[in-house]
Amino acid sequence: MFNVAVDYNVAFSYFKLMKAISYTRQALKALRRMPADMAERIMAKIEQYAQEPESQANNVKALKGREGFRLRVGDWRVIMNDDGVVLAVLEIGPRGSVYE
Repeated sequence: MFNVAVDYNVAFSYFKLMKAISYTRQALKALRRMPADMAERIMAKIEQYAQEPESQANNVKALKGREGFRLRVGDWRVIMNDDGVVLAVLEIGPRGSVYE
């Protein structure tokens, strides 16, 4: 008879798929015009949201009077639309003027 030891302490891992991110021309233009460190910070927050929406729950709110939602990154706002597969970045701008 064979004596076989079975290890039932198996770790399970899973992959969360990151949503595809698309930027409008207006959003890319805003990123090019702002300081490089701020542009990198904003893009990192967008990528973080695309990968794990729960991680940015405090910084994301639905927009009133228009479709989409906003992501707060310091004094900057990112206006986005999410269809479940693609995260579309529509506008990026300072806090006061991005909603106009």
